[in-house]
Amino acid sequence: NVNFKYFFTRKLGFVKESHAFVILPGGFGTLDEGFELLTLVQTGKSDVHPIVLMEAEGAGYWDPILKFIAEIQVSKRLVSESDQALYFYTTDATSAADHIEHFYSNYHSQRYHAGKLILRLHHAPGDALIAQLNQDFSDIIVDGAIQRIEATAAEIEDNDALDCERITFLFDRRHFGRLRQMIDRLNDLAVEAEGIKPGRVMTEEHAERPW
Repeated sequence: NVNFKYFFTRKLGFVKESHAFVILPGGFGTLDEGFELLTLVQTGKSDVHPIVLMEAEGAGYWDPILKFIAEIQVSKRLVSESDQALYFYTTDATSAADHIEHFYSNYHSQRYHAGKLILRLHHAPGDALIAQLNQDFSDIIVDGAIQRIEATAAEIEDNDALDCERITFLFDRRHFGRLRQMIDRLNDLAVEAEGIKPGRVMTEEHAERPW
């Protein structure tokens, strides 16, 4: 609830310092901020976050917008079908909260190192699931395979999420909807989200920031 003097700083603060987003019906500003947020995540300029599009039952605000995305943008290949995984639509506040909690039930944070994406997790997958992930998400792995790793030297130097387990792979940095689907699969490993806290937001100080 910070009162920013300039619209740009409001938008920057809205995206940079948040771990999750719930977007409610509104005017042009709502659509501007909502689609900018989706664009930043879709293009990798922001970390993957849970984005909830919520309205009251029967409001009819998001339905035509989501229909436009599915029937026009996806069908004309202006966005990927998997980009629809970047947001979650609901008319129920409990479902919105559950969606956000589930996103952080296993996933903690991400970081790039030596060109590879590192996903920090509370529980890394076992060998069988890693083999399945390599098969199911081969389309976004540029080279090599998904592997479990220990914390990198850069992470140790920054004291960055050292209590987490890790997997890494050479991500194509294009299909972030598919990355979101992978994170969802990893989150399904978690039995419950009780006591789980999201990691800190990736900062510009990380030398591996991908822009």
